[in-house]
Amino acid sequence: MARIASWAGRLGLWLAIAALVTVVLSPIGYRLGWWGVPIALLQMLKWAVYLGIAGGVLSAIAFLLQRRAGALGGLVLALLVIAYPLIQWRKVQNLPYIHDITTDTDKPPVFAALAGARKAAPNGAEHKGADIARQQKQAYPDLVPFDSKLPPAELFAKAKALAQDMKWEIASADAAQGRLEASERSLLYGFTDDMVLRIVARDGGSRLDMRSMSRVGRSDVGVNAARISAFMTRLRSSGA
Repeated sequence: MARIASWAGRLGLWLAIAALVTVVLSPIGYRLGWWGVPIALLQMLKWAVYLGIAGGVLSAIAFLLQRRAGALGGLVLALLVIAYPLIQWRKVQNLPYIHDITTDTDKPPVFAALAGARKAAPNGAEHKGADIARQQKQAYPDLVPFDSKLPPAELFAKAKALAQDMKWEIASADAAQGRLEASERSLLYGFTDDMVLRIVARDGGSRLDMRSMSRVGRSDVGVNAARISAFMTRLRSSGA
């Protein structure tokens, strides 16, 4: 029995370590161009979960048989490793497979300064129309245009200052046209999302619409909607 527990504990720990290495290599390899999105997000994270589950089961068996701290360490490591892929998978399952979010689904702001980068990206630049709009409204019904009592020039100044404060990479800021385009890269994988703000005059003030769109990936796991929501919340808090 002791021999089985020792074998299970060692193998479980090594499998948990292999799962950890797989999770770590997934974004590193993508950033270095070793593999693309399908391998980084689908294959590698899937196998990390498989390895983590196997390592966790063997470590749990070893711990139950001998109560060794090493086996408990393997179990804890396995659980920590598989947590991230499983959380992301759950988000993907609970959200629509869309990556283009806008506060104006009837007439989304268009990319101009970033048009070339958008057209070169797998997801392109064009909004896909009514079906995407329907899915967005079902998933994110609270994303609406920002109405302000400020004149367009003042609202634009506040929006630009906020974009800079949020560390966006601004590609274009045209106060006269009321347009701002910017990009932001994700921390782990370095995925690039592009944003465009459009400000127009309205009775008694101005209106701001925002669009946030990923360059790669069918699902954005809610990132673009969260970005728009955070921007609007902070803009409202600024007194705009």
